[in-house]
This record gives sequence, C-alpha cells and structure tokens, in this order.
Amino acid sequence: MKKKIVTISRQYGSGGRYIGENLAKAMGVPCYDEKLIDMVAKESGFAQSFVAEKGERMTGSLLFNIASSLSFANNVFSTNNGVTLQDEIYFTQNRIIKELADKGPCVIVGRCADYVLGDYSNVINTFIYAYKDDRLNRIMDIYKLTEKQAADKIKKTDRERKLYYEARTGREWGGIESNSMLFNTSLLGIDGVTDALEAIYRKWESRG
Repeated sequence: MKKKIVTISRQYGSGGRYIGENLAKAMGVPCYDEKLIDMVAKESGFAQSFVAEKGERMTGSLLFNIASSLSFANNVFSTNNGVTLQDEIYFTQNRIIKELADKGPCVIVGRCADYVLGDYSNVINTFIYAYKDDRLNRIMDIYKLTEKQAADKIKKTDRERKLYYEARTGREWGGIESNSMLFNTSLLGIDGVTDALEAIYRKWESRG
C-alpha cells in the first residue's frame, strides 16, 4: 500500500495551518510545518527564523531578489559555489520533503510541497482559502492587530507567497493545475474542511 500524503497550500489567515494539524491528528500521522522548518534549519545550519522567512516567501524588494540571485564569487547573498542562500534552503527543503514522503503517510503544509512531490501518485494537493473579512478577523484576533495592520499583513504575506511559489514552480498559486481540490473555510469552517479532508483521506486509504 502506498503511503498517503496530503499537501496544504493556503491563503494567509484562512486557517490552513490549523487544518493541517487537525487532519494529521485525526489520521494519526505527522504534520510537517514548524517541524519542517526545524529540520531544514538543522541540516542547512541556518537559523530557524531565516529558514522560516526565506523558505516560502520571496521577501524584500524586486531589486534585492534580483541581486541575491547573481552568482558573483563575493556576493554576500551567495554561497561559495555560487548558489544563493535562498536557493540552498529551497534545495535542502525539497530533499527533506521527499524523504518525509518516502518515509510514511503525512501532512505537509506549504513549502511548494505540491510541486516538489509532483511525480508522486500518492499525493492529494489542497488549497485553503477564505473570504477577506474572515481572514481579517482571524488575523486581528490571533495577533491583536488593528484592521489596517491585519489587512497589510495579509496583503504582504500573500504577495510574498505567491511570488515565491510562482517563481519556483512556474505555476499559478492557488490554481487548479497545482491542486486536486480547493476548500473555502468561510463556507465550511476549519472543522468542516478538516472533516471533509479526513473523510476523503479515509476513503482514499481504503482503496489501497
């Protein structure tokens, strides 16, 4: 029986991370989100905060990202072999994601996992989204922000994730090409999406 993998991509504030954690708990399998960051940090030698920032987001200005991709020998953004630090994190991250998928069933949140595991037939890729007002309220409540602060944080984070994903994969972030199914937590709620995914997972697992 093939090991079943679920990847979860998500809009910021949609509750995707909680869905991943809850689904993994319900199915009795590992969830790799913060754990994956820890693993990449340990293997790469970079700080966890650096991996968290550079491993899923195209951060900084366009000029910075262009500059950090140049392979000058003395470029402060590059390693000795001319690979940028962000590239090094990406390659390490990809290798670990494949190792985890080969090891056993699991849930993987973010990190372009759907693309990384694109050749695997035992993966369901999901994208979690929600209406703007619901995302605003969730971020305001979690981080105790004003409406404007929450709106700015959502806009910035989604933009960075979208740029990073599309630059790395050549696919549309949240598009049907990358995802087996999309769920709206504004309609189903976090628990409702988790229950739906659990039912799909169990049905899928029973088919071998």
